[in-house]
Amino acid sequence: MRLYDGRRWAGAGPGDFLFVPDGGIHGFRNESGEAASMLLLFAPGAPREEYFETLAEWALTGHRPNAEERAEFMLRHDTYWL
Repeated sequence: MRLYDGRRWAGAGPGDFLFVPDGGIHGFRNESGEAASMLLLFAPGAPREEYFETLAEWALTGHRPNAEERAEFMLRHDTYWL
């Protein structure tokens, strides 16, 4: 996995820990071409459950939100894709 921390991209592998400051711009990407997983920890906790639950539901059901639904969802969760 790679993490963008608002300044640069950093690589990470199994067992690595990467940090994004509170409110920091960040992004993730998998350049390996293989399946990858990661654990996200919010400290202090942030109310992000519905965001991730909805993304998982969309992935599992194959739901493709229309532009209006996607924009409303992202705005509701303070998420901006660049």
